[in-house]
Amino acid sequence: MKRFLILLVCAMLAVQPLAAPAGAEGQHPARYSASFLGSFDTVTAIVGISESKAAFTEAAMAIRTTLEELHRLFDIYNSYEGINNLKTVNDNAGVAPVQVDRRIIDLLLFCRETASVTGGLVDVTQGSVLRLWHDARVYSTAFPEDAYLPTDAELAEAAHHTGFDKLIIDETASTVYLTDPAARLDVGAVAKGYAVELAAAQMPDNMMLSVGGNIRAKGRNTLTGDRWTAGVEDPEGGEYLHVVWLEDGSIVTSGDYRRYFTVDGVRYGHIIDPRTRQPGRLWRAVCILCENSGIADALSTALYLLPAEEGQQLLEIYGAEAMWIAQDGECLYSDGFLALVKP
Repeated sequence: MKRFLILLVCAMLAVQPLAAPAGAEGQHPARYSASFLGSFDTVTAIVGISESKAAFTEAAMAIRTTLEELHRLFDIYNSYEGINNLKTVNDNAGVAPVQVDRRIIDLLLFCRETASVTGGLVDVTQGSVLRLWHDARVYSTAFPEDAYLPTDAELAEAAHHTGFDKLIIDETASTVYLTDPAARLDVGAVAKGYAVELAAAQMPDNMMLSVGGNIRAKGRNTLTGDRWTAGVEDPEGGEYLHVVWLEDGSIVTSGDYRRYFTVDGVRYGHIIDPRTRQPGRLWRAVCILCENSGIADALSTALYLLPAEEGQQLLEIYGAEAMWIAQDGECLYSDGFLALVKP
């Protein structure tokens, strides 16, 4: 959905040892990495400490399988044979409830709770509004000479078809139903982070996972005894703004400079404020440090749309930390963020 701002501070290659084992393979741990393309339309990178290449590969393949399954289930653009996914739910809006995998039910329950906590700033029922901006961005990027914006009238009409009152989740029957034929779900603000957290639950200790920049660490780098590290990229390019420590936690960033389009010299980012139905403009980026990757994903969107003071209140609910990058490049920090920055 977003967030290529965070980069792992190590090279990610095909499965191979990054530190040579002492003696025969299997006798001593070594550092391995793997990467693959596809899940959530981005690059997944895994690095970890393992007793053998075979053990690391087995763990990496299990993570890949989980992410691929979740990608198909949470996809709103593509259908897959034998799977009722979120596109199926959207296609059946106003028609009939759709029986879905329990993981879709759990995602939507998480999204409903997140929408409540954030005051509706992270709202997956905004699909009808978000689709207008998505289509404008895709077309305007491909044909910049004909770039256009959704009209206020179109956005206002689409907004009539949003809201959790139009979403019926039946946990007993494991069905999801959009009662409004024009309503649509769009889980782009949370799905990747949520999927990363599910994949991390099956990771062995001493491993770090990055899915398009949504990073989740588990344990430490036991070869060095240090926590894992990740770099916060400067929106203007160049060196990392910070390198942060990660241990049993996640880092996620939302920004305005990876997915955007330009009309008449004005940049329009992909993070849309449900209150105004326009792209947020307060910040260049917001970086979240939080134990849970799904919550970090949601917080990065919500805080991107809020003044820092209001964002701080959300951080306190989840025990998270944040770094805000202002439009002029100034950086602001929650109280505990800098304590997690590597000197």
